Amino acid sequence: MPNITVELLSGRSLDQRREFAEAVTAAAVDILKARRASVRIRFDEIEREDVANGGTLESDRTD
Repeated sequence: MPNITVELLSGRSLDQRREFAEAVTAAAVDILKARRASVRIRFDEIEREDVANGGTLESDRTD
C-alpha cells in the first residue's frame, strides 16, 4: 500500500488538492501497480513563516 505524504505551503484550494490526489493516485496505480483503493495521500500544510529557502523565510519573499 503506497503511503504518500505531501508537504506544501498553505493556501492551496480544495480543488487543487483533489486534482493533485487524482494525478498522483493514477501514477501510483500505473507505475507501482498498486490497487487504487490502497493509495493513501496525506497533505501536510506548512505556513510560510515556518519554512525558509536560501536563508529567507517564505513569508518574507516578495517574488
